[in-house]
Amino acid sequence: MIPSDVLSRRAFVRQACCAAVGTTGMLSALGQLRVIGAVAGDGLPGRAASLPADYKALVCIFLNGGNDANNLIIPADATSYAAYARARSELSIRRTDLLPITSTKYSDGRSYALHPSVPGLQTLYSQGKVAVLANVGTLVRPTTLADYRAGRNLPPQLFSHNDQTMQWQSSIPDRPFETGWGGRLADLLDAMNSNNQVSMSITLSGTNSFQRGTKVAQFATSSAGPARLQTGGSIGFPADVAGVVRGIFNDTEPNTLAAAFGNIMLETITDGEALSAALANASPLATVFPGSSMASSLSMVAKLISVSQSLGLKRQVFYVSANGYDLHGGQTDGHGPLLAELSAAMKAFYDATVELGVANQVTTFTASDFGRTYIPNSGGTDHGWGNHQLIMGGAVQGGDIYGRMPSLTVNADDDVGRGRWIPSTSVDEYNATLATWFGVSATNLPVVLPNIGRFAKPNLGFMG
Repeated sequence: MIPSDVLSRRAFVRQACCAAVGTTGMLSALGQLRVIGAVAGDGLPGRAASLPADYKALVCIFLNGGNDANNLIIPADATSYAAYARARSELSIRRTDLLPITSTKYSDGRSYALHPSVPGLQTLYSQGKVAVLANVGTLVRPTTLADYRAGRNLPPQLFSHNDQTMQWQSSIPDRPFETGWGGRLADLLDAMNSNNQVSMSITLSGTNSFQRGTKVAQFATSSAGPARLQTGGSIGFPADVAGVVRGIFNDTEPNTLAAAFGNIMLETITDGEALSAALANASPLATVFPGSSMASSLSMVAKLISVSQSLGLKRQVFYVSANGYDLHGGQTDGHGPLLAELSAAMKAFYDATVELGVANQVTTFTASDFGRTYIPNSGGTDHGWGNHQLIMGGAVQGGDIYGRMPSLTVNADDDVGRGRWIPSTSVDEYNATLATWFGVSATNLPVVLPNIGRFAKPNLGFMG
């Protein structure tokens, strides 16, 4: 007779695998099961115990839905502001409320300011810790209005949330999706992590395309920390999932599928236990984070950075996202609070990296599906193309604007309609600058960003 504990293990594998097959396909399910690693948990915050001088972390903040950066970076001189106010009508921000910024390297004859909801970002910009990258977006190759009208070499499904998000995160818009550029980055540099106990790719926002690699799997945790895999006996699963998974390896009748499933699940359990142990032995951070979801996620990123040395990590890639930016309506009331949340969370996170002594070793950058139309609809904006992004960190050559601002003139040569700006800087150039700082050589840059050779500036200069 087969022991009941073996039967329960087999039942668990059958049920879990069948559920996975029913949604995403077996290979995909097995490849991504590690991201079930966290829903809730315990763990104290931590202080870095003198991280190695060659430690570096990249933190991606993805603004889901398409942030309207036309109202984040705003022309402030009298002439340009008047044109902005006419074009944006009810969405325009009062000039007297704007937060002014200056630029020493960039000049197009206009002055610029920030949305009044982002004082934290204004402070960091003035301190040289935040830079603006103007009008960046997905491109197959440098593109003109004539190219757009002729349909030449355009990213597929422009203005589509799903497609543009995936293209932003893959940085290969002209090929079917396989891996993200953060995943390829991790695959290439994971060897720098000596005997690491957990994945170098950690997501605070669930599975994502950016961190999808072929060798390094993304590990998901929550702002509360990694969870113990336990179902409480629901949906017919045994209560102690970890015990069942470990028991799979003692099965006297090994099964290839069960072994594969069990191995991935066991890695998840092991990673979670290692993270929990490291966090439990760390010291609290003094930096106070706001109570928002994004701030909570970035607080956990800071805690994870603080214990990276004990986990054997010299390179880490983090992913955090925020929802709500697809404002087809209600933008006047809805956009400001989103930007306020972003600003306060980013400022607190930067302050935490200063406290930890790693501000020069951590670079945070924003991304979003696309920009928004300069011309509003009734109370909101529609899907656009080129967009402005923010880069933050001690190694950032901040207090300046990089790239090239669009004309901000509807129906000009950089507008494909209603103020949808043709990007003047490619996502590839943006990512290549970050990847180079992270340690990718010029020789290996095409491994991470296969299309980079099509663009003129693999280094945009915003990193020291």
